[in-house]
Amino acid sequence: MTSIDEIIKREVNPFDSVSIKPMHFWYETKNFAVTVDSIHQQEILELEELLNLVDTDHISRSVLLIGDSGSGKTHLLSRLKNKFNSKAFFVHIICNWVESNYIWRHVLRNTVDCLMQVPEGQQESQLILWLKSLSAFTKKSFKEKFFNDSIWNLLQSDRQKFIQHLKQNYKQAAIYNPDIFFGILHDLTNPELFDLACEWLRGNDLSEESMQTLKVKYCIDTEEAAKNVLSNFGKISTETQPIVLCLDNPETMPKLPDGCLDIQPLFDVNTTIHGECLKNFLVIISIVTNTWNRHIHKIQQSDRAGIYKSIKLKPISLEQAEAIWAYLLHTLHEAATPKPSSTIFPLTRKMLEDNFPGGKTLPRNTINLGKLEYQKYKLSLLKSPQSSDSITVVINPQSNSTESIKPIVQINIKKTEIEDTTIIDITDREKLIAEYQIIWQKEYKKIQNKIGKISLLASSELIQMMQEALEALQVQSIKPKLIKGTYASYSLSYQAPEKQDRIGIVWTEDANMKSFFNIMSACQKAIQENICKKLYLIRISSVGNAKLAGYKIYNQIFKGTNHHHIKPNLISVHYLATYHSLVNSANAQELVLGGKAITLQELQSLTRETKILNKCALLQDLGIIPQQGSDSDDRNGKKDLRPVKDFMLNLVKTQSYMGVATLISQSVAQFPEVEETDLQLLMELLCQEQKVKIINPKANLQDRLICFVNK
Repeated sequence: MTSIDEIIKREVNPFDSVSIKPMHFWYETKNFAVTVDSIHQQEILELEELLNLVDTDHISRSVLLIGDSGSGKTHLLSRLKNKFNSKAFFVHIICNWVESNYIWRHVLRNTVDCLMQVPEGQQESQLILWLKSLSAFTKKSFKEKFFNDSIWNLLQSDRQKFIQHLKQNYKQAAIYNPDIFFGILHDLTNPELFDLACEWLRGNDLSEESMQTLKVKYCIDTEEAAKNVLSNFGKISTETQPIVLCLDNPETMPKLPDGCLDIQPLFDVNTTIHGECLKNFLVIISIVTNTWNRHIHKIQQSDRAGIYKSIKLKPISLEQAEAIWAYLLHTLHEAATPKPSSTIFPLTRKMLEDNFPGGKTLPRNTINLGKLEYQKYKLSLLKSPQSSDSITVVINPQSNSTESIKPIVQINIKKTEIEDTTIIDITDREKLIAEYQIIWQKEYKKIQNKIGKISLLASSELIQMMQEALEALQVQSIKPKLIKGTYASYSLSYQAPEKQDRIGIVWTEDANMKSFFNIMSACQKAIQENICKKLYLIRISSVGNAKLAGYKIYNQIFKGTNHHHIKPNLISVHYLATYHSLVNSANAQELVLGGKAITLQELQSLTRETKILNKCALLQDLGIIPQQGSDSDDRNGKKDLRPVKDFMLNLVKTQSYMGVATLISQSVAQFPEVEETDLQLLMELLCQEQKVKIINPKANLQDRLICFVNK
């Protein structure tokens, strides 16, 4: 028999499991686990009605989903996807395009990325399911449509017949470049060409060899081409399921000189989509209430009128808040014997009533309050009456996330439970830093799984990530667009530390050698005009061979000169992409640390204080930070376990104390490649360094508790 109090002592705060940053519902499905059906039920019904309308008449419509920060907008989009993925294809697009003249390419790239995902319960991607659902491959039987396998197999084996069959079926649809587009769709049916065909659809600048393989002469490299290819999806889908475009976090869009968001281009796109150009789309624009109120007058009246419907997320009731608490505490209760009398123990309804006297709150505020009150109760479990055989343990969180919550200043632990006096002095800042480092490591792991090669990112995205990192490190006088022309967004410049010289960076991974020639020509012109004293080319892709004009210019610039070519590794890109993701979260007012949403400036400060970017080899190669080892370094053939050790220490810090077995299991979940014996050795090392301490070393392993020690 294990009491609920014993479980609470050793387990991680269950409210820590809830996402504290915006999530992408295709890549981070586990973080949308907290679902209370009664919350926003009416809003889901309204969206379902709109989806049914589009499914019926195939006329595109758009809806504005408005809600306060923390009201559950992104979570609602995830619920829609989970509930209706069998009747529509879902696309989740974070509105973080590099600049507004890249918006259509951003939408197309992210649409294809999402369509490549496999829905739950299916064996094939949304893209293949969409392709097979086209009227050209189905036949009608009474009121039902079903896939005609014989037609599919016949056409799949003959590319030209496949193209002609689709051209014949959609000759009235005014398809943009039908031979090329239908040819790419045929390549999707070939497992060996699927990925390459998707790269073309995403707008990647492919090599000449890849283009020959796909039998195309050009790539999607303009806004007009991207818009027309996206419109093709709608034009041939008028008898299939709708495509739901969820445009999320507009707060991450580019800004105008006055500091306001450049929001008009987003609504230009929306108007185009639900107009005559694109069919069979349901567009959902999710936006924070304050953002909408500040920018509504910057949007043209005709575009505002184009919004079919606005849906505002309402605050939740205290009963629904209780349901969220019960959901998160359920696993702990199930493991306890006897079961707690209340489904929200150790929390109470009175806590909600005291903190939300109006009877309404937001999901995020509910979770933050639950986290604080749960932690208070957990700390109280170590209390005992003052006596000569007790010692004082100081806890000083000074939390500012919920004003009515008073931090526990001190507790007492019996000396019989601990070997010698241990003072725990965890300041609010220390906990914030520990929480940030844990978030970083979890986000880094997700980025590793998502980005398997550098070419998955557009060059303009890569240079944007670089700029954000430089800004965090307080590099001075950063200016975008060092070079001129089509590829200007691939470059930036900044002032060299302690010098007046300007340093230029051009980052291009475009595989096409014609593009490379044009970029090298632009670089040569920038040097000739003395725009920068030193130029860095960042590129892992090929630079061609001696026969190519682009290679010759490359040689002139980077061989035996003051300019340098750096070949980035994938780990460096993972560092930059992780920080980029957190920047987007901060800009969207959705990065929660210490119980409150932190600003971009606070994120930058934390990044500098933790020196979390210092192990990025690319930043070292640029001379932005001193040369040092990276987390990927193997020493004497052994895996570097420092990140694992840091994770274990930070986890103990955020929990104040926890079970030894729980610390091991949480570390295994974060680092499945590390042996459990290594984790035990790391914990012993932390004890030897007097950073943590076992509170009750004589107890059974399952009952041992570990706490943070600040010497």
